[in-house]
Amino acid sequence: MKKLDNRVALVTGAGRGIGKAIAEHFAKEGATVLCVSKTPINCKQVAQGIIDQGGKAVAFPMDVADKASIQNVSQTILAAYPQVDILVNNAGITRDKLFVRMSDEDWEQVLFTNLFSAFYLCKQFVPAMTQKRWGRIINISSVSGIMGNAGQANYSTAKAGLIGFTKTLAKELACRSITVNAIAPGFIATQMTQNLNESVVEQAKKLIPLRRFGEASEIANMATFLASEEASYITGQVIKIDGGMVM
Repeated sequence: MKKLDNRVALVTGAGRGIGKAIAEHFAKEGATVLCVSKTPINCKQVAQGIIDQGGKAVAFPMDVADKASIQNVSQTILAAYPQVDILVNNAGITRDKLFVRMSDEDWEQVLFTNLFSAFYLCKQFVPAMTQKRWGRIINISSVSGIMGNAGQANYSTAKAGLIGFTKTLAKELACRSITVNAIAPGFIATQMTQNLNESVVEQAKKLIPLRRFGEASEIANMATFLASEEASYITGQVIKIDGGMVM
């Protein structure tokens, strides 16, 4: 048997980057993957790619920054899949500016997308997990949420909030055999970091003992482990995958 056979997994932000890698890894391990993304064409392409490789996937366009969109699409999902076993709160955006230049919209959009969405999605899917007495919730935080980062007051706050949310949910849901963990990536080679200029990339690598950016697949490997039975005694943890940048 594969690690995630007979499991249904929902991954937000599955249209690209880390979310795409997690969706693909889950499918390879036997899960039926519900690919959620704000951009319909992105999640449809990822789902179709999984199907083309012999996996099981369905695309569900959803704007996780919109509470109504979360509620409406979640109800559609629950009608088709009454039990979502694994929830990965990965969707995230950046609106980087120094605090004195940050607009209310910059603050609110990042908080809604990166943090509030995790709360609203858990409200939709945790009840069925508690009834089945099994579930996995994996929140994709960031090392920015641990150490802070200039120009990212909104992003760092959201990612730090995810850590607190993770630890609290882990304590509340453990009695139902639901584990809740967070992954805190450092610099990962995705479309988000491809926009950095070469000098910034080189400076960043000097802060990383392994002297390289991580790969999305390295985050996906950890997410797959945490979603499996092998990680059944791990909950409330924040696992840094950052090449040693934050000790």
